[in-house]
Amino acid sequence: MSGVDLSVEIAGVKWKNPVTVASGTFGSGMEFADFADLNRLGAVTTKGVASKPWKGNDTIRVVETASGMLNAIGLQNPGIETFIERDIPFLNKYDTVKIVNVVGKTVEEYVDVVRALNGQPVDMLEINISCPNVKEGGIAFGQDPKAAAEVTKAVKEASEKPVIMKLSPNVTSIADMAKAVEEAGADAVSLINTLTGMKIDINRRAFVLANKTGGLSGPAIKPVALRMVYEAAHAVNIPVIGMGGIASASDAIEFIMAGATAVSVGTANFNNPEVTMEIVDGIRDYLEKNEIRSVKDIIGIL
Repeated sequence: MSGVDLSVEIAGVKWKNPVTVASGTFGSGMEFADFADLNRLGAVTTKGVASKPWKGNDTIRVVETASGMLNAIGLQNPGIETFIERDIPFLNKYDTVKIVNVVGKTVEEYVDVVRALNGQPVDMLEINISCPNVKEGGIAFGQDPKAAAEVTKAVKEASEKPVIMKLSPNVTSIADMAKAVEEAGADAVSLINTLTGMKIDINRRAFVLANKTGGLSGPAIKPVALRMVYEAAHAVNIPVIGMGGIASASDAIEFIMAGATAVSVGTANFNNPEVTMEIVDGIRDYLEKNEIRSVKDIIGIL
């Protein structure tokens, strides 16, 4: 069988295939352009960008775990002005969907970035609501359905682009969070962001990460991520982008069968910078081998 269709559509935006990269693991593509053909990706999702430059956390900020890694980068980024001047022109060299990940510590900060991106040649926005809400004592927007809905509504009102809300797994019910942002106007959801974890150095009798806790990612979280994607996909009527421990085409296909319209590859990029290309090829091979004409035919079949 030849000529299988890998294309998918999310919020009116057509992707040539269902594979993107997880924010924070791929920069804006510059660091990976020598290893991966960005034109072959369904989309490039950038590292989070804020209204002003963020310094990030103190070091040590990254540590390996038994089956993944912990990071506490603190969303370090140069701010929206530098992003517009430097990163967007780079991305525009490539024929792929451009998704900008947006971060903020207040609703107003999110809205400032969204407005700055109106009129810019990017296709979609991914809103990271795992950020601490400084006006509410530091609890993450993504851990409170009302706060998540508030950000979603404000961003949707300000944005000229489709809005993807990136959900945190550190909640009681991922389905409730997905429904909250859908009701507030989200065009799609992406999940999961990292799980909160910790590592201790028993010889130094100290926390390994300067921040004490960090975000756990990699193969260790895949079963949790897959379950949450399944629950979210069956709770909402908007597209789901699945992520969390995807390192192979078979991993990606599991997420698609669980209900994800597209998948995002994160930690695997660090130990195999060509992994996204391998996943695109692997999904095509699977469809051809099983005589399935379109990837859309296996979305949410379970």
